[in-house]
Amino acid sequence: MAVDRRWNQVQFLSMHTLINPKLCPVGMVKTFGDFGPAYQVGKPIRETEEGDWMVQIKLVATGEDTEYFLSKILDDPAAR
Repeated sequence: MAVDRRWNQVQFLSMHTLINPKLCPVGMVKTFGDFGPAYQVGKPIRETEEGDWMVQIKLVATGEDTEYFLSKILDDPAAR
């Protein structure tokens, strides 16, 4: 039985996708999904084992500082 090594390589790469922290929209105000609360994006803090980045964010309504995944930040819409 022949093994398709290309499939294994693609599967491996998809499980370990690296996100470039330079893509982080520092200072931008976004919302958690289409109807969630607004937050301001801060700076990338650290890389996760999965290749994502944790980013400092500030909730606009409360001023609370917390961390959020860069991959999710990139998917969230800009606040209106």
